Amino acid sequence: MSLASNAERVEKGHEDAVVSAVPTHVAIIMDGNGRWAAERSLSRTDGHRAGTENIRRILKSFAAHGVRYLTLYAFSTENWERPMEEVNALIEILQEMICEETRQLHEEGVRLLHIGRLDRLPSGIQKGIEDAIDLTKGNAGITVALAYDYGGRSELTNAIRSIVADGVRSSQIDEQLIGKYLYTAGMPDPDLIIRTAGEMRISNFLLWQAAYAEYYSTDVYWPDFDETEVDKAIAAYGQRRRKYGRVDGRVEGRADSIDG
Repeated sequence: MSLASNAERVEKGHEDAVVSAVPTHVAIIMDGNGRWAAERSLSRTDGHRAGTENIRRILKSFAAHGVRYLTLYAFSTENWERPMEEVNALIEILQEMICEETRQLHEEGVRLLHIGRLDRLPSGIQKGIEDAIDLTKGNAGITVALAYDYGGRSELTNAIRSIVADGVRSSQIDEQLIGKYLYTAGMPDPDLIIRTAGEMRISNFLLWQAAYAEYYSTDVYWPDFDETEVDKAIAAYGQRRRKYGRVDGRVEGRADSIDG
């Protein structure tokens, strides 16, 4: 069964704050590759490869649940500060993934996107990413956005610069306009953000978009985050109530009051 054929889902109504059983957009901070490798006396590069190999089964699992968008935090703007050997290995793994996975994902109806900067990546990888996006742009299955050389503060800074450069008057600036200048323009905000390896930090990830997301943290390292863990995360999400600042929760939208 193709990934595209698993796309059916129940749309969320606007009259009730009880979440749909399935989030439309899941974003994941994939953490724990290094610790996973250390516990097995392997190199950090081995851990990153194991984490990359895990993406395909997780993608299939979320698609089977009916998730429509999956954003994966693969490389942050701060990751450039890691040892050069590790940075080079991460870039090499990205190149391998593009070469080996794009065609198959396309055949399965997956649409690929990139959020973050491209200009600091090697030209060959830039072209590979652009070609993958172009090849899959018409696909109707799950959309997978790879956050590579991504940082939330950098994204907002670039958005503000672009707004100023475009000569937008201050009176014209609102949340909707800002959203159009973000890397994620055209994508819905994440409903659920998952972080593996037991960490409780946002780590500069989707700072604007995650304002009303539900968070889920697990002690499981990313390479071990399997279909059972996906089921647990989806089940936990299904138990949440999203108030968006409201008290009665019957009207979706944002309010000035604090959740309570």
